[in-house]
Amino acid sequence: MMNFSPADLTAIWLTLKLASIVTMLLLIFCTPIAWWLARTHSILKAPINALITMPLVLPPTVLGFYLLIFLSPNSTLGKILSDLGVASLPFSFAGLVVASMLYSLPFVMQPLQNTFVSLNDKHLDAAATLGASPMDRFFSVVIPLSKPGFISAAVLGFAHTVGEFGVVLMIGGNIPGETKVISVQIYDHVEALEYPQAHTLSLIMMAFAFLVLCLLYFAQRNTHEQHKKGIW
Repeated sequence: MMNFSPADLTAIWLTLKLASIVTMLLLIFCTPIAWWLARTHSILKAPINALITMPLVLPPTVLGFYLLIFLSPNSTLGKILSDLGVASLPFSFAGLVVASMLYSLPFVMQPLQNTFVSLNDKHLDAAATLGASPMDRFFSVVIPLSKPGFISAAVLGFAHTVGEFGVVLMIGGNIPGETKVISVQIYDHVEALEYPQAHTLSLIMMAFAFLVLCLLYFAQRNTHEQHKKGIW
């Protein structure tokens, strides 16, 4: 039987809370940008895509370090936020949300963009001939047809946020109940030579990763079946 300490349970709850908030915000933020990137021929498309994809190739500590610098109370942005009444972001849960959004951005943006690119324009054209406005076409045609992409984006964004470590440690530190997520809790157990506790939490992470991959493969299989049936 798995025995969790109060600190373990707090870390698990904080991790799920962080991943849920980050995933929801990223889906809202990424959807219009992914749609624009999928449809535009602007010369800005390449540099914007490069900026979005940078977290995939940058070491997490690099991203965390610059976020720590840019969001510090002494920075220009930090002073502007302070003047607006926003509390200091480094070493806070809000700071973790901002950092996690940037770090998980490509894992949400790319599935959405790929899904929008693969959509058949005939459905949009048919809706246009019926008098549907661009906004109506997006919500009544694009969103329903893009359901597998939204599922993949949500699952990947959630899972990536759950598993992050370097960015979390750089921008959030190790504050119990505030920024100590499950990955940091595992690190603390290992540092204290508490291997059974680290083993238990690590097994949970491995089981979670397996379930996430299974869900993604099922979503991809359903997408392929829809293509074969001509739904797209």
